[in-house]
Amino acid sequence: MNKTHFLLLILSLFFVSCLKNDKQSEPISGKTNTISIIIDDQLWYGEVGDSIRNKFASPVLGLTQEEPLFTINQYPARLLEGFVTDSRSIIVVKKAAADKFEILHSKTLPHNTFRIYGKSVDDIICSIELNSAEIIKMIRDAEIEKVQQDNSKSLLNPAVIKNKFHVDLQIPTGYEYMLHKKNFIWLKKDIISGNTSLLIYQIPLRSFKMKNDVVGSIIKMRDSVGRYIKGREPNTRMITGEAYAPYFSNITLDGKKAFETKGNWELKNDFMAGPFINYAIVDQRYNRLLVIEGFCYSPSNQERDLMLDLEAIIKSVKIDKR
Repeated sequence: MNKTHFLLLILSLFFVSCLKNDKQSEPISGKTNTISIIIDDQLWYGEVGDSIRNKFASPVLGLTQEEPLFTINQYPARLLEGFVTDSRSIIVVKKAAADKFEILHSKTLPHNTFRIYGKSVDDIICSIELNSAEIIKMIRDAEIEKVQQDNSKSLLNPAVIKNKFHVDLQIPTGYEYMLHKKNFIWLKKDIISGNTSLLIYQIPLRSFKMKNDVVGSIIKMRDSVGRYIKGREPNTRMITGEAYAPYFSNITLDGKKAFETKGNWELKNDFMAGPFINYAIVDQRYNRLLVIEGFCYSPSNQERDLMLDLEAIIKSVKIDKR
């Protein structure tokens, strides 16, 4: 082999190695809200599997149709832990000589790998009970972060919303302005299975009762702006669904106290309905309650992922501190 051929061979090996490394460093791009469980079939089809399904495939609160919290793909434990590459989150469950729970982060593996080891079935189930809330939060946070990263590649011009409400909100292109009022904006995006919407509005703090019946105040507030959201038939407007009470919690958003409300909306005197997620942010700087709400209409059973997309948009909010 002469020097020229030898150099060509070395260069070829170099480029192949670079391509391989680049491929390994690519981020995982699995389906939204999908996790991989690596576990022996004997455990999966017994009490341990029941515990996992009860925690990670329980129905999502606030949807009009029952959908699991996560879509679960189960793989036998004989597979290598890093073999499953189509999911951003992996949970490894197996019997071991010692009890252990740990969380691993890697750029070349999914965002989070959770290991749950136990000496017995009871020990494993106990660990799942103790750690499932933390695992669910981390997985959901990673899913929201991924949606926000995807959204950031092509965003709607922020000037209109920033000038009106003094906020930055990462809304992806595809949304269109449906209605402008003095303190109210409605944006909508049509999709194959229906549509998703964002509402942004504000009310003076003095007009909102934060001490007594906060949920009732939020329902009254959103029903009052529901008159702007109308159906095709006359005398229709959006109201909070009356069949089930909304789910309510106190949270912090952009460093400020906020109220999170999840429930169902419906069009009065019409057949349309769907889930909503409402965030009411107590903004002392501007002496207002800033409300950002997302809701969707999707009869084809895709509400879970659509609502995650809306939640990711809302949680990107940054209020102007000037």
